[in-house]
Amino acid sequence: MRKKICILLFLIGLYGCGSNERVSKEVFEEVNKSMEVKKVNEADVIKEALKWGDEISTEAQSQLITALQNAIGEKGIPGAIEFCNVQALPILNEVASKYNVKIRRASHRYRNPEDKPLDFEELILDAYAYNLENDISNEPNIQKLENGEILFYSKAIHIPNALCLNCHGTIGKEISTETEKKLMELYPEDKATGHKLGDLRGIWSIQIPKKEVIKRM
Repeated sequence: MRKKICILLFLIGLYGCGSNERVSKEVFEEVNKSMEVKKVNEADVIKEALKWGDEISTEAQSQLITALQNAIGEKGIPGAIEFCNVQALPILNEVASKYNVKIRRASHRYRNPEDKPLDFEELILDAYAYNLENDISNEPNIQKLENGEILFYSKAIHIPNALCLNCHGTIGKEISTETEKKLMELYPEDKATGHKLGDLRGIWSIQIPKKEVIKRM
């Protein structure tokens, strides 16, 4: 508070002197505004985190799908698998860096070992699987981590269309021999086949610092 008063008195002093370096009214108001403490309630923070998580996950998914479709068009399904092996994580890291968050995909039936679920993700995956089995809608969710300083956003990832089954369907049916060979080459411990349309593929997992949410409000 003392610091704020000193700054305001300094600015008032500049207004009163005849210096050519007078501070404009706009600058004075902007500085005063920037020093105001935002008063937000927890419900509004959670609501904003959900909204932002939706935007971030949608952007990440859009980038992955666009890049994957381009890879399929250029190199076919086996080439697209090779593309995912090399480029999927860097794409997610780029989105994460852009928004100062941590973003990943997690699944019980993971393909890349990097997607093996963490302890707190296990619980969410189990909940989404239960909902699917019992015809309960899977909605995005916010959980608190690290005493509430990190907001964990999750959203279910389902198998949306037949194109996905070329990599995640049944071997010998949707998955060709050539594709199977590439999967075994790049992912010898692959758990991500045998899916059907609508299956739970995994979740989007985004850790958002609470302070970054409040900055947006």
